[in-house]
Amino acid sequence: MKLQFDANQDYQLTAIRAVVDLFKGQPDASQTAVTRDDALSSLNLTETGVANRRVIDAAQWLKNLRAVQNAHDIEPSPTLEPMRLDDGTPVGTFPNFTVEMETGTGKTYVYLRTIHELAKTYGFRKFVIVVPSVAIREGVLKSLKITSDHFQMLYDYARAEFMVYDSTKVNQLRHFALSDAIQILVINIDAFAKDSTPAERPQPAGKSRKKPSKGNVINQVRETGIAPIQFIQDSHPILILDEPQNLETDLRKQAITRLNPLCALRYSATHRNTYNLIHSLDPVRAYELGLVKQIGVDSVIALKDANQALVEIAGFNTGKRSVSAKLTIWVNQAQGPTKKTVTVRNGDDLYSVKFSNQREIYRDGFIVNEIDVGEGVITFANDVRVRLGQPHGALTDTILRLQIETTVRRHFEKARRLHPLGIKVLSVFFIDRVANYRAHGEDGATSKGKFAVWFEDIYAQFRADPDYLGLMPHAPERVHNGYFSQDKRAVSPFETLTGKSNADAEASAFELIMRDKERLLDLDEPLAFIFSHSALREGWDNPNVFQICTLAESSSDLKKRQEIGRGLRLCVNQEGERVRDRGVNRLTVIANESYEDFANQLQAEMTEAGVRFKPEMVQNERDKVAVRLKKGYDTDRRFLDLWERIRACTRYQVQYSTAELTAKAARRIRDKLPMIERPRVAVIRADMAIGASGVSGTETGRRTQTLEAKYVMPDLVGQIQTKTGLAKSTVARILLDSGRLGEALNNPQAFVDLAAEIVNVVKREFLVYGDGSEGSGVRYLKLEGDVYAMRRFENDDLMGVFASNVVAVGKQEKTLFSHIVIDSNSSPERLFAQACEDNDDVLFYIKLPRWFQIETPVGPYNPDWALAYRNDQILYFVAETKKTGGDRVQLDLLRPIEDLHIECGKRHFRNFEEVRFRVVASLAELVG
Repeated sequence: MKLQFDANQDYQLTAIRAVVDLFKGQPDASQTAVTRDDALSSLNLTETGVANRRVIDAAQWLKNLRAVQNAHDIEPSPTLEPMRLDDGTPVGTFPNFTVEMETGTGKTYVYLRTIHELAKTYGFRKFVIVVPSVAIREGVLKSLKITSDHFQMLYDYARAEFMVYDSTKVNQLRHFALSDAIQILVINIDAFAKDSTPAERPQPAGKSRKKPSKGNVINQVRETGIAPIQFIQDSHPILILDEPQNLETDLRKQAITRLNPLCALRYSATHRNTYNLIHSLDPVRAYELGLVKQIGVDSVIALKDANQALVEIAGFNTGKRSVSAKLTIWVNQAQGPTKKTVTVRNGDDLYSVKFSNQREIYRDGFIVNEIDVGEGVITFANDVRVRLGQPHGALTDTILRLQIETTVRRHFEKARRLHPLGIKVLSVFFIDRVANYRAHGEDGATSKGKFAVWFEDIYAQFRADPDYLGLMPHAPERVHNGYFSQDKRAVSPFETLTGKSNADAEASAFELIMRDKERLLDLDEPLAFIFSHSALREGWDNPNVFQICTLAESSSDLKKRQEIGRGLRLCVNQEGERVRDRGVNRLTVIANESYEDFANQLQAEMTEAGVRFKPEMVQNERDKVAVRLKKGYDTDRRFLDLWERIRACTRYQVQYSTAELTAKAARRIRDKLPMIERPRVAVIRADMAIGASGVSGTETGRRTQTLEAKYVMPDLVGQIQTKTGLAKSTVARILLDSGRLGEALNNPQAFVDLAAEIVNVVKREFLVYGDGSEGSGVRYLKLEGDVYAMRRFENDDLMGVFASNVVAVGKQEKTLFSHIVIDSNSSPERLFAQACEDNDDVLFYIKLPRWFQIETPVGPYNPDWALAYRNDQILYFVAETKKTGGDRVQLDLLRPIEDLHIECGKRHFRNFEEVRFRVVASLAELVG
């Protein structure tokens, strides 16, 4: 296979032109010759060879920069900005120019072609590509090789040479300096970042004196009297900084400066500093244009299994006086148990309200006894020891194995569709511990870790599946491999069938994964599943990666943009041609988190990197209005007449039969408790969308798997008693009479939570309605002399409220405030307020303030409205407005807690003879 390149991609040509236009005013290439002092040439002759020369002055350069920025709708730069150290000090006098291109859109192709375009247009010859890692270096070298013929044809076979810096062949740099051909040098930052002559440190007495470090070879002065780096310095190269966010330490910035460049061109999708931005192709634009793969997420998550006492260490904090740790635990919340991260110190009890909110699984002894930062261990009073990276109580192996199974399943599904089209499918696994895939012994021997064992077992099952028979004929041990830094000392155990030596086997894995992209894309090449720890996270990619799986036993530190970046590039077929079909180009990320969490984190990372999304619901502080209390309100006769009739406070009493409550709760559990099943894990498929308003996901399917788990049976009666406040004997009778107690064996914590919830529902109903007997339920008594203080209205004077949450008052004589404050989403309240304003028979009305609360057995209740209405006589109403599909409220459609509150409101206002309490949809329904 030979990869093909399209020379007419507009978005790439735009990025290239942005750089070329920076140098307008430089001599035309046809006029360029190698001279010593010709000011009208882009090249000059130095003591060591041929060098780039800048002819345009700084003022012209800045003018060019601003013209490019204006053309690209980018805010113009005030100066030709150099790099800056962490403290803000400028370093170097040369300007930096930033090109932002989303991963997978051909960034390397763009800057390599930019090199040729600068040489063709202005005659520049010397270019240095600085990379931060071996993986990126290998990717650049590969790109130089496979684009060489392409660029030769495009640029009339101009003389161009490239080399990778090798410290054992420093004489290459002499050729780099002397040649008048296009010279491209690829160099790792670490090859020249050390000082050339570090001071020798004094040695303690009695110690042998070591030879002083000479730093990098490139910085050492040779017999000729110059250091090899001088050949680069004298050539005044144009620098290409690949992934410059990884070159941002002060030491690395100073090293880059020592190269004495003409300027630096910075290329990345995730810049940390955007000096003089000249072009931006952000992920939103790339996604919308179809320049990268569409993204889907397969979420592998446990479904509501809070039975295990999950404790996962998220990190440690070491202060001068104390040590703390961040833990992920289950926390009780109104909507059910949720995983949250909390910070703990010695003596903290995870059961307390502050941490798990009295989650029962943490009751017995989860008190922090010791935080050992050095060992990465936390010990609790119950002798549970939790180690960093090894969560306690998590279904870790089950989730991880299911992630591998999901990845292999997806691989086979796509291979069945794409292999006949000549498109090979690749899958990449990112792992957080190399030993989980490949263990390295002291003697250099290797063995398979659990991920490798699981993978081979799962792959063998799918390979034998009748639906995929013959699709992937290779044996399990031949289709997966990985490259890790530890492999420099050891050998892959998966190459033994080839009969190669250990050294050959290691080299073979490295060559195939890191360098031989074409062979890896060949359908005849067995390798299709690649495992990586960190070497492939940035700088390496392959167009045919269709699945990316993150196998992390704890929270992964791999950023989502790094993760998906390895598979965003559009795929190619066996002829090396780019396939642009959106239906084919779909990357699936297999994650051990919900797709909603994945989308939120991805959007957060994009926002942090400078991607601007259009907020859908953002309110401006300047849109607030001041709500004013009218002067003289306390002498307004109509208001006082209304207020006198509703201001009294009450207290309530409750009466019901415990025997009736017990019987009803038992029947409700028997009939309404959902089937308690064994814990399950779900694989949820979702499509991601990246648009102007953000990143979102849409679920497209799911499948579940029941798990076998063993539990220590908790005190069911005691836990439900704690949650309901009923006597233990009452709880025990309810459970026994329900006939559902046996299901607690399947999932005890789920049984406790759901049963307690049902009991509390029944209890609330009995507290309000009673058991049906005369006088049962809640009853209110008016408290003589105890009233709501009218002066509290003054606390709301000049309250700032968003304009969308108010209705302006026209007839101020009919109410207290200049605006009626409502819920912005409540159309009944808005219509009711307007109707009161327009109806001449409404003499006075107020939206009851939040502090006007009626105490009830199920929490405080705040009615909506109070008003005086003129009919044959003056009527006084308290009204609750509710939205319905028609003109009248259907009480059976209200939420249970609303219904209970309203019943309490009715019983409260029975004590107020002149006041009528109603639940209505409109003013017409109230007074009709």
